[in-house]
Amino acid sequence: MSLPDFQVLRPHAVAEAVVLLGTHAGEAQVIAGGSDLIPSLRQKLFTPKYLLDLSGISELRGISEEREGLVIGALTSLSAIEHSRIIRRDYPVLAEAAAVVGSPVLRNMGTLGGNICLDTRCVWYNQSLGWRKACSFCIKKDGDLCHVAPGGSKCWATFSADTPPALLCLGAELEIAGPRGARRVALKDFYTNIGDAQMKMAKDELLTRIFLPAASAGYQGTYRKLRIRGSIDYPLAGVAVALKRTNGSTADARLAITAVNPAPLLVPRVTELLTGKPLNEELAVAAGEIAAKTAKPLTTSALTPEYRREMVRVMTKRALLDISV
Repeated sequence: MSLPDFQVLRPHAVAEAVVLLGTHAGEAQVIAGGSDLIPSLRQKLFTPKYLLDLSGISELRGISEEREGLVIGALTSLSAIEHSRIIRRDYPVLAEAAAVVGSPVLRNMGTLGGNICLDTRCVWYNQSLGWRKACSFCIKKDGDLCHVAPGGSKCWATFSADTPPALLCLGAELEIAGPRGARRVALKDFYTNIGDAQMKMAKDELLTRIFLPAASAGYQGTYRKLRIRGSIDYPLAGVAVALKRTNGSTADARLAITAVNPAPLLVPRVTELLTGKPLNEELAVAAGEIAAKTAKPLTTSALTPEYRREMVRVMTKRALLDISV
């Protein structure tokens, strides 16, 4: 499958990139690592006139400790996140999530910002143009029908990135640059839970930095991922957990899920259930039930919705019990 025709724009500063996005609003597609975008271009899911290549903006790379916490440039590679001494020590749930994205080659190419802004996926959407013509188009691309929820007016394409649930557990915030300056938004408020318009970011805006608060440092954390193959595959369900314990009890607990809804979601009822109590198997089972009820998988992937929901329950229980050891 060949790439569509486009012109590459190569800014060397954030301000220049924002100007170019504004000039070509609606006609430009941002490319960072390209590990997700290039296959989508080959499938003709996007046919932009311009590709805005961010690789020349050095200010968007790097991990630095500041008084308020950790600051990560949006172009920082997933490999750098995976191997960062600071992240592995202070924010282990993020290191674990980054370590299971794709394969080593894809993690070298892929960026944290790209993973946060990943397009939603569906077996009806992520296909070649010829396949989509034969099977009819969908709400997300060129049609008016959702094939996984017939009769519905909402797109249920699934958000399938690994690092956002970990970032949600850490209370991450995003810096977004645009023609009106930079704004800061909590990651939990960034997603819409709508498959064909998953982010609250305008076409002339750009994700520049990710902030992890100092208060989230030191949380125990882990990430569990369901996929068919042991590498390369997107998650078909994912669970991130971060805990802080004091004197044998849970001082704070945060759990987020991915790949079973059109957005990654925090599960606040798990926090309410676990906080202030010693973690045991009974509570871990109850937390799994809550997480499974939050999951709303449909037939957007190769595995059945029922199995994916059940695995959210199982992975939640296992993750919590592993941390409690």
